[in-house]
Amino acid sequence: MHAQTPLPWLVVTTVGTAACAQVEAIDSVYRWQGAVHEEAEYRILFKTAPARVDALMAALRAAHPYELPALHAWPVRKADPAYAAWVSQGCDDGVDGA
Repeated sequence: MHAQTPLPWLVVTTVGTAACAQVEAIDSVYRWQGAVHEEAEYRILFKTAPARVDALMAALRAAHPYELPALHAWPVRKADPAYAAWVSQGCDDGVDGA
């Protein structure tokens, strides 16, 4: 996957559940189905409004090639109001918050 991989593009441009996606290459070592694996992967940070988290996770689960993708949501305790507004407006229904 690279920066123009369909998954981040799909979520930001078509599904509308995130205002932004940041993609970074990582190396992962993990156990899966009784074996240890080491692979190059990508970590993607999606920026969305709190009310859009469930829809974003559902879209990611549906589009992700992995059987069990690592999906996490962290609450934002405080954000710059202008930035939070930008994130909210970047989501398809303009839900408040970031």
